[in-house]
Amino acid sequence: MEQTQQLYPNLILDALKTVRYPGNGKNIVELGMVADDIRIDGRKVSFTLIFSKSTDPFIKSVVKSAETAILTYVAPDVDIKGNIAVSAPEPQVQKPVPVLPGVKNIIGVSSGKGGVGKSTVAANLAVALARRGFKVGLLDADIFGPSVPKMFGVEDEQIYIHSVDGRDLIIPAERYGVKILSIGFMVDRNKPVLWRGSMASNALNQLITQADWGELDYFLIDMPPGTSDIHLTLVQTLGLTGVVVVSTPQEVALADARKGIAMFMDDKVNVPVLGLVENMAWFTPLRHPDEQYFLFGREGAKRLAEELNVKLLGQIPLVEDICRQADAGEPIALADSIEGLAFVDLANEVVRAIDQRNSTLPPTQKVQTHK
Repeated sequence: MEQTQQLYPNLILDALKTVRYPGNGKNIVELGMVADDIRIDGRKVSFTLIFSKSTDPFIKSVVKSAETAILTYVAPDVDIKGNIAVSAPEPQVQKPVPVLPGVKNIIGVSSGKGGVGKSTVAANLAVALARRGFKVGLLDADIFGPSVPKMFGVEDEQIYIHSVDGRDLIIPAERYGVKILSIGFMVDRNKPVLWRGSMASNALNQLITQADWGELDYFLIDMPPGTSDIHLTLVQTLGLTGVVVVSTPQEVALADARKGIAMFMDDKVNVPVLGLVENMAWFTPLRHPDEQYFLFGREGAKRLAEELNVKLLGQIPLVEDICRQADAGEPIALADSIEGLAFVDLANEVVRAIDQRNSTLPPTQKVQTHK
C-alpha cells in the first residue's frame, strides 16, 4: 500500500518557490508575497498571498500557478481549493521628512486683502517673540510687494551663501534677534517683479529650502494677501503649525478675511487657524493716548471671530508711532509703549494658542513653546 506523504510548511514553501511573478520574473517567496501563516490540517492547506495592489493584473494567474505548483511538487491529493486567500495590504503612509527639521513651529501670517497691515503685524510679532527669548525666523513671502526689509532697516543688506554639509545655503539677514529672508534682497526694489505664478512659487521654495535657517522656535511667514497658488505652495511645502489672519474692522476687509479663513479650513488645505488679529482697531492720537476714534468701524473682527468660532488674538491700535517706526526700520514692538506692548500681548496669545493646539495632539507631535 502506497504511503501518503506527510505535509509540512517548508514543503509548501519549496513548491511556491517555483512560482514566478510575471511582473519581474522573481519567485513569490523571494519577493515576500507569501505570508507567514501557512496552515496544514490533514490534507488541507491554506496560506496567504500578498499583493501590493488589489488591482494587480497578475493576481488570478499567480494564484492558479501556486495551486498548480502545490499539486505538482507536493501531492496531487492536497485540498487547496477555496483555501488560498489573496490580500492586498493597507498602503503604508510614510511620514514626510520635515523641510525644516530644526524648526519647531511654522506660523503663516495672512490677510484676505492688501492694505490691512499684515506685514506690520508679522514683523512686530516676530520681534515680540524674539524679545521673549525665542529663536525666531521671518520669511517675507509677499513676492510682489516685499516690505519686510524696509521695516527692519536691512534693504541694502548683502546676502551671502555658505556650505553646510556639502550644500550651498543662503545665510539669512539678522536683526533684533530675528533671521530674515525676502525676495526683496534679490530684486531691484525700484522695479516691479513681473513673474508668473510658477516662477514666484519656485523662488519662494528656494528661500525656504535652500536657506540656513538653523534651529528656530518660531518660523513666521508673511504671506501675500488674498488666496493664490503661492498659498498652496506654502501649504504643500511646509507643515504649517497654524495661521494668524489679519484684518481691519472694516466690512470690506472682513469679507475677504472670511474667505481667507475658509481657505485654510477647507479639507484640501486643512491648516489650523490660530486666531484673528484686528489691526487698526481704533485711532489714538500720539499726544492723547486715552482717546479712541473708530475710523474703520468698531470690533468688526471681534464679531467675525465669534461668528466663525476662532480666537481673537488681539486688537492693535492705529498710532502714528507704528508707521513712523516701521519706515525707520525699527519695529514698534521694540518699545515699551502702549503700541509696543500690544504686540507683546499678541505674541503671548499666539504662544498660548499653540499650546492649546498642542494639548489636543498626540505626545509625539507636541512641541515646547514656553520660555
